[in-house]
Amino acid sequence: MAQFDTLIKGGTVVDGSGVPRYRADVGITDGKIAQIGRLKTSDGGRVLDASGLIVAPGAIDLHTHYDAQIHWDPYLSIGSWHGVTSVTIGNCGFGFAPVHGKDAERAMLSMSRNEAIPLAPMKETMAFDWETFPQWMDHIDTLPLGVNISQLVPITPLVAYAMGGYEESKKRLPNDREMQKVLQMFHEAMDAGAVGWGAQRLFPEGMASVQRDYDGSPMISDVLSDEFYLTMAKALGERNAGCIQYTQASASIHDPTKGPQYDFAFNVKLAEESGQPVLFNAVAVNDQYPEVFQSQLKWLEEANNKGIRVFGQGVTVRLPLEFTFEDWNLFDNSEVWREATLGTVEERKAKLANPDIRRAMKDEYDSGQVPIDLFGEIPTFIAKKVRRPDLEEKYEGLSVGQIAEMENKHVLDALLDLSVADDLKTQWRTPVLNVSEENSRKMMDSPYVMAGLSDGGAHMKFITAGVWPTDLLTWMVRDTGIMTLEQGHYRLSGMPAWAAGFKDRGYIREGQAADLMVYDLDKLNILPTEIVEDLPTGEWRRVQRSEGYRWMLVNGEVTFEDGVCTNATPGGLLRHGAAR
Repeated sequence: MAQFDTLIKGGTVVDGSGVPRYRADVGITDGKIAQIGRLKTSDGGRVLDASGLIVAPGAIDLHTHYDAQIHWDPYLSIGSWHGVTSVTIGNCGFGFAPVHGKDAERAMLSMSRNEAIPLAPMKETMAFDWETFPQWMDHIDTLPLGVNISQLVPITPLVAYAMGGYEESKKRLPNDREMQKVLQMFHEAMDAGAVGWGAQRLFPEGMASVQRDYDGSPMISDVLSDEFYLTMAKALGERNAGCIQYTQASASIHDPTKGPQYDFAFNVKLAEESGQPVLFNAVAVNDQYPEVFQSQLKWLEEANNKGIRVFGQGVTVRLPLEFTFEDWNLFDNSEVWREATLGTVEERKAKLANPDIRRAMKDEYDSGQVPIDLFGEIPTFIAKKVRRPDLEEKYEGLSVGQIAEMENKHVLDALLDLSVADDLKTQWRTPVLNVSEENSRKMMDSPYVMAGLSDGGAHMKFITAGVWPTDLLTWMVRDTGIMTLEQGHYRLSGMPAWAAGFKDRGYIREGQAADLMVYDLDKLNILPTEIVEDLPTGEWRRVQRSEGYRWMLVNGEVTFEDGVCTNATPGGLLRHGAAR
């Protein structure tokens, strides 16, 4: 009888801790790593020949918004196509539990705007046969999963439930009775296996308030007080476990010479009050404003030198945004843009053509006060695809700046005249972001920055950031040497596992869960962007597949072989950061 269920033979092990790579075999039994060393081929029930390949822990993605996608995609692609084996949901304080039955559609509407998750697939697949957070956790336990799920307590639905609904929760702060209800439900959620809480605080006037409710108003988590969040941090401290995932920008008006400004000090207060790690979102190199991420790195170093655990989640992936004005909502930090991009396609089209609205947009743009150049300056946007044949020949492939110069127009008129004439179907492409090798090297030289932040289940019509593990291993490790392979896998698995409280995975160690990627580093590659209609109700999304991964294993079972899904669903809910 075979000693191991599966034996990975002859590979080079990079174990996720940062220690040097080494040649070894890995024996797997009952979903766990049973033995590492020189093992007999005959001892494996199934033998995977990893000669010439890297054997490493699966990537852990701590910021995903897959809360809805778990209902129609057990593998949470595109992340699982790129080596992700465990994810965290409940990010930014958004989610679907606890929820009053009357608020089910309201909860979905919020996610349809602030995270740009299509509404129809949610309505088709989510029965809302849960109410409390423990019931939600039990619900996840019933789902077939090809990856592992770790769940934060999302602040927005927690407060909405305690205060009787979404709208009431935006009018005022919780009273004493409601705050006690919030705390009671939080402790119930932690008892049920949550790993901390998550919140977004992008104030209505703030630079980064691009993630709004379906009606353009701020989210509940945006309008809560410092005192509320410090109380929640203290409650987490009572558990002596878990973490805080916190997305925050200041309420100051954006200074175009400095970029976004962050209130770092409050993250430190949360970490001090809780005694637990705070995962600050996000650190991004933003090549236009390098002083911003440099100040973030300095602040992270100062905090950690005092023994205060605050870690930055780094936006490490290089990619453009691609969008049409049928769906675009990431200019929501501007009141005039926000109003113009609410409503049906026909309503949007009419507003974007309205001379008064257009004039207000141009005045705002010319003043330099609106930071929409975070995605690249508008004149650099390219008309990647124009749908109307008579417009395609004239404009496709040109930048907004080129069109403006050719037609002697303001850049916003050049952008919007074409979009409106093309029934908002013109596909615009921003420059590729985060491309500076020098800045990326500085960011990843910090020992306090984790890789990732995919938003994998969100903004799926705009970005494909779920490719981040492959991008890190190819560009940052193989092609530029920004980091070693050992450091790359530490940032992909070991560090996020430690920071976020994963107890039984993240490393290749005996007794750890066998969540693994086996791949050929020389052949690893990200394939071109595709538009696929693979969501329920026929909705579409942008995806990018990978090549070079030989096997993906979750809890010891192969889920992908040479990029082909095996249909195995060995994933599960990680209560308290571990499988039961």
